[in-house]
Amino acid sequence: RFMNHRVPSNCRYQPTEYEHAANCATHAFWILPSILGSSILYILSDDQWETISAWIYGFGLSSLFIVSTIFHTISWKKRHLRTVEHCLHMFDRMVIYFFIAASYAPWLNLRELGPWASHMRWIIWIMASIGTVYVFFFHERYKLVELVCYVIMGFFPALVILSMPNRDGLLELVAGGFFYCLGMVFFKSDGRVPFAHAIWHLFVAIGAGIHYYAIWRYLYRPGALDTKTSR
Repeated sequence: RFMNHRVPSNCRYQPTEYEHAANCATHAFWILPSILGSSILYILSDDQWETISAWIYGFGLSSLFIVSTIFHTISWKKRHLRTVEHCLHMFDRMVIYFFIAASYAPWLNLRELGPWASHMRWIIWIMASIGTVYVFFFHERYKLVELVCYVIMGFFPALVILSMPNRDGLLELVAGGFFYCLGMVFFKSDGRVPFAHAIWHLFVAIGAGIHYYAIWRYLYRPGALDTKTSR
């Protein structure tokens, strides 16, 4: 069986055995590439801020795939551990907020920003913290609100790109965001589309891959970062 029946909006969908396996595999596959990719950025770092940004981004990227894989594995093979599964599910949702913040860190730290836009360097982390608190208190209660929070946090910091003198990488940021948004259709389609959550995982991987390429090409590739921020 490739799909179970859809459940009410305030309940968790229970994947089939095949869907459980796909949910695990579609993010487990990217753990090693994310770690290797993060290491490449660290090696290419020329100064302290590039190093810090590489660590932040790399930790966020790797954590996304690692936590997701652990949660889906426990949910599949150790579903009797209800408390552990519940905590990991919350952690899985919380990590998304910090992954979004970490994905913007290299752009906000290494590019020259306007006076207002520079505040986004800390606003993005406040937003991630608020999202984490929201998950802690309202996990699985208002799913649409949670989805809207992800979208707002994903797009609001992108507005500062328009204030950057150097806009190289904007096309890739838009393309990656497009795949994230397209994937959300499947994120909300459990019980309607077989393997919907695994398909969502694939769109996340594609979006993350495009954004990684942009960070490597325009911020870390030797000779790429022409416009430094005045820190």
